Amino acid sequence: MMKQEPIPFNSQTIRSDFDVNERISVYSGDAIDFLKSIPDEAFQLIITSPPYNIGKEYEKKVDLKEYINQQTIIINECVRTLRATGSICWQTGNFVENGSIIPLDIMIYPIFEQLGLKLRNRIIWHFEHGLHSTKRLSGRYETVLWFSKTDNYVFNLDPIRIPQKYPNKKHFKGPNIGKLSGNPLGKNPGDVWNIPNVKNNHIEKLDHPCQFPVELIERFVLSLTNEGDWVFDPYLGTGTTIVAALRHQRKGAGSEIVQKYVDISLDRVQKELAGVLKTRPMNKPIYIPPSENNKETLLYESY
Repeated sequence: MMKQEPIPFNSQTIRSDFDVNERISVYSGDAIDFLKSIPDEAFQLIITSPPYNIGKEYEKKVDLKEYINQQTIIINECVRTLRATGSICWQTGNFVENGSIIPLDIMIYPIFEQLGLKLRNRIIWHFEHGLHSTKRLSGRYETVLWFSKTDNYVFNLDPIRIPQKYPNKKHFKGPNIGKLSGNPLGKNPGDVWNIPNVKNNHIEKLDHPCQFPVELIERFVLSLTNEGDWVFDPYLGTGTTIVAALRHQRKGAGSEIVQKYVDISLDRVQKELAGVLKTRPMNKPIYIPPSENNKETLLYESY
């Protein structure tokens, strides 16, 4: 696919309705209302983390069957608005009932399957911090289901390659003896991503209990879209998806029902446009504090 010219980000216009000729759209209201105003095949990437139905401040906990029905309505509209070359990434955790967990990705998968989408990866997002369980092992990962609408989907591996573990390793026999055995641009990051979640000491932490880290979304934006494409998040939260899209010369749209989070999103988008938004850089080494057995501070790469 031909690379598009970067969008000149010199306007501060942020629309509340969707206009394909603009580059930012933040809707204050219900996702389904916004989706119904979107034309068919408008978005190249739809990425989101829907409410987990566990009673957070922005959701009302309902029966699991009702929750799945709600998700089905949203997902149907999302698929309608997705390009033939596009992808949907649905990030989920667990529904908890009477101390028993139900993995939501297992419950959500059949909805996409019935709509004819193809599961390309089930990505494990691993992180080190969270609530400490007392009657089971503490949860330290969530999953992202990456679906493509067709077999002709955009996938750019090079922008998300990570450093080789042994960058100077060479073939020791055969026709390529003496040549580098790994790709000099880096290796495929695989389907297990170790990226810090946004907790109290995270540079991106705001007044929201379940924030996306920007670097998580950046990987999807870079690999599943091209410059100038639209990226949409039906549960926008603090605006992370739009920030990641704008950072890489894409267009960003999202809907959010809680006005407090809409305001936070608009503030973050404005700061990103001004080049002053503070975020954790992609692939920054993860900090390990010193301990009794380790007198020196260590760093290890997040791959």
